Amino acid sequence: MYIDTIINSSPDSILKGIAERVRERRLELNLTQKAFAKRAGVGYDAYRNFEKTGEITLKNLVLCAYLVDDTDSFTALFTKKSYKSLDEILKVYDVKKRKRGSRNE
Repeated sequence: MYIDTIINSSPDSILKGIAERVRERRLELNLTQKAFAKRAGVGYDAYRNFEKTGEITLKNLVLCAYLVDDTDSFTALFTKKSYKSLDEILKVYDVKKRKRGSRNE
């Protein structure tokens, strides 16, 4: 199922893929939804909804990741871009660093 998440990389498919992987980790621990939610510090209804729809608050997702000892993935989110050439790096330094956006679309 992971390949489907990569191919169909819409926000919904990404969320559902994450929920499925968390569910698999929960089952590896041989925990019910209720027990997992309690150990993670997440409300049962919120967790059950997460497995069903993929929707969860960021805090609850971090709590779930903490329970299964997989918080390293969060440190990689929104990190600086890696560059392929020196020209790309120089182009970035030529652009003025913005402190806020200018478009209101």
